[in-house]
Amino acid sequence: MPNIYVLHVGESKADYLTQAENEYIKRLQPFCTYTTIAIKEERLPENEENAALIERSLKNEAERIRQKLPKKCFKIALCIEGKRLASEGFSSLINDKLQACSEIAFIIGSSHGLDEAFKKECDFLLSMSGMTFPHRLMRPILAEQVYRAFTIISGKKYHK
Repeated sequence: MPNIYVLHVGESKADYLTQAENEYIKRLQPFCTYTTIAIKEERLPENEENAALIERSLKNEAERIRQKLPKKCFKIALCIEGKRLASEGFSSLINDKLQACSEIAFIIGSSHGLDEAFKKECDFLLSMSGMTFPHRLMRPILAEQVYRAFTIISGKKYHK
């Protein structure tokens, strides 16, 4: 069974987001093992605008991500400058990568994003939309899209 990892910086304090994510994780059980891994978020002063401080915090978060990443996985960073895919294209990406490697790791950064050097280490940059979303909202959105991808791959009725 394939392994899907979601490494996310920070914890969601909103129960409704966790409940939504858990619903899709439950639905994914026949298709894959879906594991979420929380990465400690750097604490910055409220409304911090110091670019050097933000860059240093992103580097620290990236190092924590590297320590938790599975060794031989296909790494997909979620970032605004990534490639946008329709649901069918996303399902093809997942299917193609799982043919070559049984593990995919999605990485969701903090509200400041991901370290630039870390993004270059990733195998694919994915943008979920041209719009900006709170990073904590991405976890249930990603879980739903991964579920949708597996239903497309397996020919199950869900995607319309």
